[in-house]
Amino acid sequence: MTSPNLAVSIGSMRMPNPVMLASGIIGYGPEYAQPAVLSRMGAIVLKSTTLAPRAGNEPGARVVETPAGMLNSIGLENPGLEALLEEKLPEARKLGVNLVVSLAGQTEEEFEELVRRLEGVPGIAALELNISCPNVKRGGMAFGLEPQVAGSLVGRLRRVTGRPLIPKLTPNAADLPAVARACEEAGADGVALINTIAGMAIDINSRRPKLGANFGGLSGPAIKPAAVLRVYQVAQAVRVPVVGMGGIWDAADALEFLIAGASAVEVGTAVFVDPHRPLDILHGIIAFLAGQGPADIKDLVGTVQLNPPGEGCAP
Repeated sequence: MTSPNLAVSIGSMRMPNPVMLASGIIGYGPEYAQPAVLSRMGAIVLKSTTLAPRAGNEPGARVVETPAGMLNSIGLENPGLEALLEEKLPEARKLGVNLVVSLAGQTEEEFEELVRRLEGVPGIAALELNISCPNVKRGGMAFGLEPQVAGSLVGRLRRVTGRPLIPKLTPNAADLPAVARACEEAGADGVALINTIAGMAIDINSRRPKLGANFGGLSGPAIKPAAVLRVYQVAQAVRVPVVGMGGIWDAADALEFLIAGASAVEVGTAVFVDPHRPLDILHGIIAFLAGQGPADIKDLVGTVQLNPPGEGCAP
C-alpha cells in the first residue's frame, strides 16, 4: 500500500506533515521531554518572544481548569530576544525539526526590530506573529482586531524579511475574514487561527476571579466548534494556507479542521494531558488517509460540503 503524501508548504517552509505544536506549550523545545514526538512534527512554534525580558503576570493563579478546557493568563513571560538568540535557538536547532519563532510586540516598531534582528539567523523556518498583543499606540487595542491595523503591521514586516510570515489571529475580531484578507493582501504567507477566546472564572465563595489577572484566554475542546467555524470562514476568504487550532484533542478533531479548510493544524492544550498526543494525532491522520483516501493530504483540505441552509439565525 502506498503511503499518503502528507507534505505541506507555507511560503518557503516545507513541512513533512501538517501537525504542528502550538506556541507556549513546549517552551523552546528542549524542555519537552519527548524528543521522539518533536522529531516527527511538521513544525514546532516556540514560546512567544518579546524584545525585552518579561516577567509575566504577578505570581498567583495563572492557569485555571474549566469544563473541557482551561483558562490561562501567563502575560507573555519570556527571557527576551537576546536569550532567544544566545541560548534558546542554538539548543532548539539540535531538534532537527522546522522551528517557527513566535513574536510579540506592543508597537509596529518593536515587531520590526524583532524581525530585523532575526534576519540572517539560521534555523528559523517561519515567523508567527502574535497579533492578539495590545497595540499601545492604539489605546491597548489588539493588532488583530481591525483589518487596517493588522494589514499595516504585516506590510511593514513584509518589507524587511523574506521569511514566511504567519499572523496568528484573535477570534475576538468583529470580522475575522476581513482581518485575514488584509494580512494576505499585505504579504502574509499564511494565517493561523484561532488564538484563545477571552474568558473569566469566579470563585463563588470569595467572589473574586480565580485568575490572578482577573481574565484569561480559554483553550481546549470547549472552543473547538467555534474554531472550526472560523477556520472555514477564513479559508473561504483567503488563498494563502490556513493553520487551524483550538481544542484539537484527537485525529478526528484535526481532520475536521483540514476538511473545513486548514492546510495544517497546531496542537496545544491536549499536550498538557498527554505529551504523546500529537504523535497519536499524526498516526490517526495517516490511518484515515490510508483507509479512505485521498492519497494526498492537500486533496482533503477544504472538502466540507454544506447542507442546504435552514430556517432561523445563522452565523
